[in-house]
Amino acid sequence: MSGTRVVDSELPIVAAPMAGGPSTVALATAVHAAGGFPFLAAGYKSAEALADEVQQARGIGGAFGVNLFVPGSMPVDEEAFRAYAAELEPEAARLGVELDPRPVTNDDDEWAAKVAFLTAEPVPVVSLTFGLPAARDISALRRAGSRVLATVTTAAEARAAVEAGVDGLVVQAPAAGGHSGTFDPHRAIRTVDPADLVREVRAAVALPIVAGGGVTDTRTVGELLQAGAEAVAVGTLLLRTDESGASQTHKDALADPAFTQTVITHAFTGRPARGLRNGFIDRHEATAPFGYPAIHHLTRPMRQAAARRGDAERLHLWAGTGFRAAGAVVGPAGEVVRELARGL
Repeated sequence: MSGTRVVDSELPIVAAPMAGGPSTVALATAVHAAGGFPFLAAGYKSAEALADEVQQARGIGGAFGVNLFVPGSMPVDEEAFRAYAAELEPEAARLGVELDPRPVTNDDDEWAAKVAFLTAEPVPVVSLTFGLPAARDISALRRAGSRVLATVTTAAEARAAVEAGVDGLVVQAPAAGGHSGTFDPHRAIRTVDPADLVREVRAAVALPIVAGGGVTDTRTVGELLQAGAEAVAVGTLLLRTDESGASQTHKDALADPAFTQTVITHAFTGRPARGLRNGFIDRHEATAPFGYPAIHHLTRPMRQAAARRGDAERLHLWAGTGFRAAGAVVGPAGEVVRELARGL
């Protein structure tokens, strides 16, 4: 790719940032070595831990990006929160953990400290998820030398990102695994073909696009590039690779025929995310309140315990609609990247 593009890599394949463990420096190194563009995931990490990862990633010998969670006001109804905490107590007891009935509402994921670090020690690309921050933060990152990408899920969000002054867009289709980048967590997320969504955004704005969601093979990569993307982001397909930091429970579930579909749920974190449908979702989706990060913090000790115990029925198993292809992945991430770009 030429230097005029928002991501500089030999192949038009981007390793999507996957917070909570899957995105590792080893994964970034492998993706870069295969010709792709890697991202580190800053979400849920301290600014100090991010700095350490960035320092390690500078040794891969090429460009990489860092993804930030944009803090926002998403209050949780305290009465609904207490009722949900009580509802989850039997689940927690089975896992040997206790739940904190007090909602955590003041967690901004160390936004200011992370922005301060990235402006002092800039990386080639910074992507933003969960909305748009203050324009001054975008400007500061750009002045430091980073290209700034905003994750958007609709053409309207893309137009808002243009007004905020970003350099490019990550267009995330509903088929993508993990949290939706929607600016409005309460809106119904309609089904839309990933290539059609890219065309909608391309018709609305002129910024460069990295497209993601539902990527399973070279054909789907080609469709997104043909629709107007300059590169294609892949996440779920990398979860079972050797370099992924996903829990073994998560990796095994992706290949388990007992899991037959993905659904969008807010039961685990209070924000919509796509994952394998399991018992926890079936039992609690209807009663779970919205409210991020309060619900995320409530269920986090349960999810951590479930991962340790191999309890896939109580774990957030983030996965896109193409998870069947991920279940067949065995081996290094570089092979996935090269196979996706074969024949392009």
